[in-house]
Amino acid sequence: MIPAAFDYERATSVEEAIRLLQSRKGEAKILAGGHSLLPLMKLRLATPAFLVDIGGIQELKGIRREGDDLGVGALTTHSELAKDPVVRETLPLLAEAASLIGDLQVRNRGTVGGNLAGADPASDLPALALALEARLEVQGPDGVREVAAEDFILGPFLTSLADDEVVRKVRFPIPQGSWKGAYVKYEHPASGYAVVGVAAVLSLDEGGAIREARVAITGAADMAYRARGVEAALKGRKPEEAVLREAAEKAAEGASFSGDLFASADYRRHLAKVYTKRALQKALA
Repeated sequence: MIPAAFDYERATSVEEAIRLLQSRKGEAKILAGGHSLLPLMKLRLATPAFLVDIGGIQELKGIRREGDDLGVGALTTHSELAKDPVVRETLPLLAEAASLIGDLQVRNRGTVGGNLAGADPASDLPALALALEARLEVQGPDGVREVAAEDFILGPFLTSLADDEVVRKVRFPIPQGSWKGAYVKYEHPASGYAVVGVAAVLSLDEGGAIREARVAITGAADMAYRARGVEAALKGRKPEEAVLREAAEKAAEGASFSGDLFASADYRRHLAKVYTKRALQKALA
């Protein structure tokens, strides 16, 4: 497939990228790794008139520990996220999930910032960003602002990012104390996208009861979401089999499920419950 014709500019700084976006506001799209945007362009599902390539901006790359946060540059690739020793030490859940994204080519070119900014309902990272309560650092003509992942992703392929803003960094808080986490997914056999993916983060008190639970689900519904019913059913209770089973039954509450030729909405609703239980079991194991 051949995309529609478009103009192209390569930005050398975030400020230049913002100026270029402003010069064709409403017509321009940012190109980072390209593994989300380019397939849509080839299918003519996206027809931007102007691409602003930010792939060479060095200040948007790198992974650093910043106090109690893990700062991940927007242009960090999934492969870098999966292999980085700082990520493996501080947030092994994030490294493990990154290793499950797409295939080798996607992991080597796709970027963390581009993945979240694309807000694809079947992407893996939105579930991790929600469960870890990540914050996105965004820069526009009026300066830098920070937005919580839950306020950033607004719907399928829809975010709070303005037409002339660029994602600079994603900050993942490093859980403190006794905590456990897991990400499990049932992937589409052709694309590797999540038919359903569940991220679970649990902290336990000294008595072994669940002090806090954060569960986020991607792929099954029209956007990634926090499973608040599951979290409430777990809080303050011992993580026994019956408790996990009861909590997982609430995984589909409040979500709008979508169906396609591969999996119906009812099947995805069922999978959300099954994989929520598996994520909880894996985290506790």
